[in-house]
Amino acid sequence: MGSTKSEEFTVKDNKIAAYAKALAHPARVAILQLLIKKQSCICGDIVEELPLSQSTVSQHLKELKSCGLIKGDIEGATTCYCIDEKEWAQAKKYLSTFFDNYVNKDKCC
Repeated sequence: MGSTKSEEFTVKDNKIAAYAKALAHPARVAILQLLIKKQSCICGDIVEELPLSQSTVSQHLKELKSCGLIKGDIEGATTCYCIDEKEWAQAKKYLSTFFDNYVNKDKCC
């Protein structure tokens, strides 16, 4: 398998790509919307809210956690998840800057 050469790009570019990857599946978007709506840590409720199996939800949570958008605390046999406020603010800043940098001056297409 070939190398992604991600180390040749800036930290910011890699973070934007990680956020984009995390947001690239509707189940992960739904999980984030649920966490935003609840405004608190959620444990087992996530599986009940989505039409997905426990293992599938766990994989999506793992992806969201790996890019930092959510955090989780283990409480006994369960893990409770919530939005990571610091990372969320950074993602908002990076993605806003990324999209705001485009200005179509020439109306090229």
